[in-house]
This record gives sequence, C-alpha cells and structure tokens, in this order.
Amino acid sequence: MATALDSIQATTAERLIDKHARAITDLRISITDRCNYKCVYCRTGNEGAVYAELPIADYLRMARVFVGLGIEKIRLTGGEPLLRRGLLEMIRELSGLRTLDAAPLDLALTTNGHLLEEMAGPLRDAGLTRITVSMDAVDAEKFARITRVPGSYERVLRGIRAAKRAGLDPVKVNCVLLRGFNEDQIVRFAQFSREEGVIVRFIEFMPLEEDRLWTPESVVSLKEIVAALGTYRPVVRMAPNAASETAVRYTFDDGVGEIGIIAPVTQAFCGHCSRVRLTSDGKIRTCLFSQSDHDLYGVMQRGGSDDDMVAFIRRTIEKKEARHHIGEPDFLKPSRSMVHIGG
Repeated sequence: MATALDSIQATTAERLIDKHARAITDLRISITDRCNYKCVYCRTGNEGAVYAELPIADYLRMARVFVGLGIEKIRLTGGEPLLRRGLLEMIRELSGLRTLDAAPLDLALTTNGHLLEEMAGPLRDAGLTRITVSMDAVDAEKFARITRVPGSYERVLRGIRAAKRAGLDPVKVNCVLLRGFNEDQIVRFAQFSREEGVIVRFIEFMPLEEDRLWTPESVVSLKEIVAALGTYRPVVRMAPNAASETAVRYTFDDGVGEIGIIAPVTQAFCGHCSRVRLTSDGKIRTCLFSQSDHDLYGVMQRGGSDDDMVAFIRRTIEKKEARHHIGEPDFLKPSRSMVHIGG
C-alpha cells in the first residue's frame, strides 16, 4: 500500500543540498520549549513564560516531508522532550519511516534525564535508537546549583543507568563548560565515562543563553580541555565516525572511556554542517546563529500541500549560512535563545 511518504519521495528526486554544496541529512525537531530545569547558563529562571507547542501530528507531517527530501537522522529535543504528551506515539510513527535509501531512520533524543528512569524502557520499546543526556557536573551539590532543582543529580544518574539497561547504548552525556563555573569537573567526567561506560562530550559555551552573559573569556576551549584530560591520563585522538561529525573524539592510553569535544567557538565545523532545525512553533532555522526563522508551519496553516512544503523547504535551505561569526566584530547574537530554538 502506498504511503504519504511514498508520494512525497516520488516528487522529490533531488536531495537537499545547500548553495555551499553541503548535503542536509540531519534534522532536529524541538517538540516543546518547556523545561523542568532552569539551568543558570540557559534560562533566566523568570516565571510567567509563554510556551509554544504544536500538535504531534503536525510535527510528524513536517518530519515526513523532510525525510522525503533525504533526511536520514532525526533528533527530538526541547526544552525537555520527556515532558511532552504523545512523545512515545511520535517515536513509534517516526521509527517506521525509511530514508530515501530504504534504511531505517536514525532516531535520537536529547533529555536532561530527570524523567528518564521511568521512560527509558518505553522509549526503547517505541523505537528510539539513541539518547543523549545533558549533565553539567558529576557532583550532586554543584549539579543542583546549576539546574536549580534539588535532588536532580541522583535522578539523572539513575536515568543514565536505566537507559543503558534498556539498550539505548552507548549513552552520550553532554556537559557545557563555563570558565569559573564547572571546568573543575573535566577530570571527574573522564572518570565517569570510564566507570559508567558512557560517552562524555564537552561543549564549548556558546552565546545562546537567555541572560546574554556570554563573553569570549567564558569559553573553555578544546585545547584547554585536552590539557586537563592529560593531567589524568594520556589521551589518544580517535578517528571521526563520519565526515559531518561535530565532536573531536578522544580516548585514553588504555582504550577505556571516550570523550568528545564539540568546539563551535574555537574550532568551528561549519564547512561540513549537515544540520537543520525545526523549532517547537514550526519554524526552520538553518543555523543556531541565524537572525531569522522560516515559518514552515505557516505554510501548513494556510492550507499548503506537501508539495508546497517541499518548495518552501528547498528555498529555505538555499539560504543556509556558510558559517557563524562568533568572536568576530560583526557578530550578532541569534534572534532566539537556545531553549526556544531546540537543543
């Protein structure tokens, strides 16, 4: 029986390629901008925020159109996606999609881990392929100060272990580093990777926070991270898994543990970017640091067909920026903060 995806693929012979000859194969979909944490480097902590969410069916329609254009990987983000009703049903639907090469979709999710202990098994059963947990300290007191939620560290740790038991392995743990804030956790995270059997990834702090506190001096660079790791054990650089991989990968001299470093500030990887984002209110963002959104949901609201959406997506991808300009005199912070774009 023919499906909606079949009809989309029949009318989209060409994959998404931007004007810089980069193939767009990765889509991140924020399904909510609500979050149960108020991390100090992300949210202001102010009450009374207005949140944006669309019906799950609308995200699914947009996802199917993107897959028909050559998307091979979808990552569900937020906010905190585990807060979203209908998440498991959405994952079941997405896990049934096939790429243009008839391969299963690579389906991942990023979470703060607070609800993961209860959700890990159902997520795997629904068809989730991989999971990443955001975790910015391996210390209960410091972690609670970061998240502004008491008892949060223990819950996240249990969630990570539950994800491993459920078969969402290897689990990745992301840590955003801020100078004077949590760079003392680098060696502890190295030990955590080795002891818990997870991949730890350090991320350079980017100017995407609501409070607009970012400065170049707040960034803990890739070189500094590698040097800190070397005080613990000699590090060995690993080969990338793919040309478009964002993390520079390392292990230790005995081959135990894996550390990735994502360095968009000091070692930008824009030249091989394969990613596009869909915000929780249905807008395409071609770069984290874009100054504008492209309202795909608006096309749907106006009664647009799937072919109309395909044309809109192609025009939007054509505008994808060559690179960001962090640290340059003409750099402008993006029009929306990270929590409203999607992690």
